[in-house]
Amino acid sequence: MKIRIKGNSLRYRLTQSDIATIGAAGFLEEKTTFANKTFYYRLESTNDDRISADFVGDKIIVKMPQTMIDEWLTTERVTFADESGTVSILLEKDFACLDNTDEDQSDNYPNPNKTC
Repeated sequence: MKIRIKGNSLRYRLTQSDIATIGAAGFLEEKTTFANKTFYYRLESTNDDRISADFVGDKIIVKMPQTMIDEWLTTERVTFADESGTVSILLEKDFACLDNTDEDQSDNYPNPNKTC
């Protein structure tokens, strides 16, 4: 799972195994460890009917309705978006890049714009 933050915009990009994990376990969490502190970001399922986000301690927690997770698992839907207070949230499947990159993309979704 990748995270991008810009101003009041929060974007999570998930690979195929990330989405399978949240479907099976109900949550997915990553962390970045600094010299003396660790920052966490988490996606978890909820029975609510909207996506929401909160920042608690050193952790961003995005909650996604289980019905949306099920739709991700069973359809070609790519993106879910919502707002939580003043924060815009975008959750999307992570596609393989079309340009050359050193990043391992073996678990990314096939890019629908790839022509070869």
